[in-house]
Amino acid sequence: MSSLVHITMESEILELLQSHANDKYAKDELAPWIAKTSLQMGHLYSDLGLESREEMGKFMSKNFTSLAKLKPQDKRWKKYLYDCIGKTAPACAACDDISNCFNCSLNQ
Repeated sequence: MSSLVHITMESEILELLQSHANDKYAKDELAPWIAKTSLQMGHLYSDLGLESREEMGKFMSKNFTSLAKLKPQDKRWKKYLYDCIGKTAPACAACDDISNCFNCSLNQ
């Protein structure tokens, strides 16, 4: 995947997160960090240094409440963010957890 595609996806995730940020810190500090990290090949919660998906949910609810309220409970955060922008996350094609990912088109 080209770096231009990655830059575009990162900016779209950033815009999504910033539009749901609870405050200036979430908008200007956390959103860029999450958007950049979402391009990595691991699970988003672990790539962000969080211990679990539950911790990720709490983190997102605290900082991006309106977005967290819209996310289906059984969908992974990275999958959800990329679904919101109509793209597939770079890591999804190589993911070993596809069978557990809510409505993943790569699992069909």
